Amino acid sequence: MKAWIVYSIVVISIVDLAGCGAIRRRHCEPAELADKALPLGIPGLRAWGDEFSPTFQASVVDSVRQEIASGEFNPHAAEPGKLDLLALSGGGANGAYGAGLLCGWTAAGTRPKFKLVTGISTGALIAPFAFLGPEYDDRLEHFYTHVTSKDIFREKHILSALRSDSLADTTPLAKLLEREVNDDVIAKIAVEHQKGRRLFVGTTHMDAQRPVVWDMGAIAACGHPDAPKLFRSILLASASIPVAFPPVYIDVDIDGRHYDEMHVDGGVVTQVFLYGPMLKPVAARKELGLDSVPRKLRVFIIRNSRIANDWQPMLARLLPIAGRAVDSLIKFQGVGDIYRIYAEAERDNVEFNFAYIPHEFKGKSSAEFDPVVMSELFKMGFERAKNGYSWDHVPPGFDTGG
Repeated sequence: MKAWIVYSIVVISIVDLAGCGAIRRRHCEPAELADKALPLGIPGLRAWGDEFSPTFQASVVDSVRQEIASGEFNPHAAEPGKLDLLALSGGGANGAYGAGLLCGWTAAGTRPKFKLVTGISTGALIAPFAFLGPEYDDRLEHFYTHVTSKDIFREKHILSALRSDSLADTTPLAKLLEREVNDDVIAKIAVEHQKGRRLFVGTTHMDAQRPVVWDMGAIAACGHPDAPKLFRSILLASASIPVAFPPVYIDVDIDGRHYDEMHVDGGVVTQVFLYGPMLKPVAARKELGLDSVPRKLRVFIIRNSRIANDWQPMLARLLPIAGRAVDSLIKFQGVGDIYRIYAEAERDNVEFNFAYIPHEFKGKSSAEFDPVVMSELFKMGFERAKNGYSWDHVPPGFDTGG
């Protein structure tokens, strides 16, 4: 997606110089009422991703009670088992690596049933299928080995783009989501939510300049007739790169009045997330009286990107330099996010496992979504997981002092 971002920078400059009039929004929510905004008019469906959420904390406590009630977890067993968490990062077409890893993990016979799955950007598109499990591996494989750029977006004419909110139209992706994340898929997510499992997706609230985390299982299970539409809109928003792709405007209710919020790619604020400041797992275990239960917690992070430095002789030209700068910015933001999750894991006594695209993968393409390159990435992820993935247990470059 780097080329899109660079092109966007140039277009923004042209728009500023041309003095093009902005598209006015008639129903933007007032800043002082943002905390009261309710999608579908229902509380508890989301939280700010940068502060503690009593609502999400209560949901985590309830999720363990639901696990016990459904028989998924027996705290009195001699071996209470493991509690596994999965965090899926952004990365555009590079999501093929994470999809392949998950499918190869299934083939190895060691893939866990995850208590919590989180997703950002392309990770948000993978997340519902990763959450539902191996039954949906074929959809993951098809999506990340057959989809092309034309299945994701349509470029706008430059004059049309200058008068709109994006360079491209993502109607193709919206239609793809409607077909793949259909009402049956959402209903199955609702069932798993009621058993105590959780699925979170992150977007960026552009008006507030803050991360938002959506409880997708709660949305799926809320019973509102517009819940499936909201569910897919959030996935679309999480993958909508600002300027390149149009924002997604999400309707909210505040004291009986209707407003719209502008949401874009969650990768604007973070490349991958777990639970951050929203939740306090240790406090939840104490509230449930389970702080002495020896249930092992593990987090698995899949970063759909390379981590190692990539030497590339640079041309002394504006666009290549801008592209390299943006690429570096995203890479090191992602590394910082990994360190943050590692700190959380260490604090909460969670086993840390980390995967990323190996440096030796050299596949490149002029197309953003090239099925040939994506198939190569998928195959690499699949084969490595099938043969027993060698997870890293510390962030890249971390010195353990050994």
